Amino acid sequence: MDELERQLRDLAGLSPLTLLPDPFPEPVPIRLLLKRDDQLHPLVSGNKWRKLKYNLIDARQQGLSTLLTFGGAYSNHLFAVAAAGQTFGFRTIGIVRGDELATRPRNPTLARCEQMGMALHFVSRADYDRKTDPAYLASLLAAVGPAYVLPEGGTNELAIQGTAELMDELLTQLGSEPDFVCCSVGTGGTVAGLVGAVASERLATQVLGFSAVGAQTSIPALPQPHDHWQLITDYTFGGYARTTPDLLAFIRTVEQRTGVRFEQVYTGKMLYGIYDLARRGFFPEGATVVAVHTGGLQGRSPALDE
Repeated sequence: MDELERQLRDLAGLSPLTLLPDPFPEPVPIRLLLKRDDQLHPLVSGNKWRKLKYNLIDARQQGLSTLLTFGGAYSNHLFAVAAAGQTFGFRTIGIVRGDELATRPRNPTLARCEQMGMALHFVSRADYDRKTDPAYLASLLAAVGPAYVLPEGGTNELAIQGTAELMDELLTQLGSEPDFVCCSVGTGGTVAGLVGAVASERLATQVLGFSAVGAQTSIPALPQPHDHWQLITDYTFGGYARTTPDLLAFIRTVEQRTGVRFEQVYTGKMLYGIYDLARRGFFPEGATVVAVHTGGLQGRSPALDE
């Protein structure tokens, strides 16, 4: 085991599991625990950490010292890859959607990516849509040199292997099976790992994935229909990265009651969904519900601090 693999294995799996006794604006009849994956690493946190873990090991084993990946202007994934590169000694390249952004002032996400050493390449939306085209990928690698290619959002088979470890950690920390495990859904890698672990270990746990990207959005990584999981699409608040005053007010209340910081793109929407479902009697009374805090705090809206 080389130094990188040792660091990754030592750091992963250290997130606390915290009971939230009364987190919501009004009481609900469930036992809610928060899996604090936001505390896995100061910068490479949450599900991004778990998705990158085995990919970084694979890149090092292949002798590749450059990571190339894709994202939009506010991408948590780009931020996490830049941070991982700075932390573990990889050169990083980000292919950013929107060539018009090249001449504009950098937003905080892109500025921080550059500060952490990521080289940003802005491409047209038409070219960005070719991000999975082998010929286009070959042209990118011909231009930048050998690199380990990570997909947009970081979800691939190795990423799902990393997110599946969540379930084993929860079983160890709880000492029993939770009734429900809830996570937000973007590219589907985290829910796919959880569902795979539940199915392989024949657990009775139900996995609930709360879509953050819109009810009609295709999520290729989602697992096949299965008795032990469900995709909830009622709490997108208008679509990816969109929000409402009601959602922001709800998140502020939960933060005040728990002392935990959240963001409005993923985890905040999931928590609102859990709260609303619990009010409506979706969960059996007294059910043990684990919510996964998937990090992403670099995308937290300043409006939450107003």
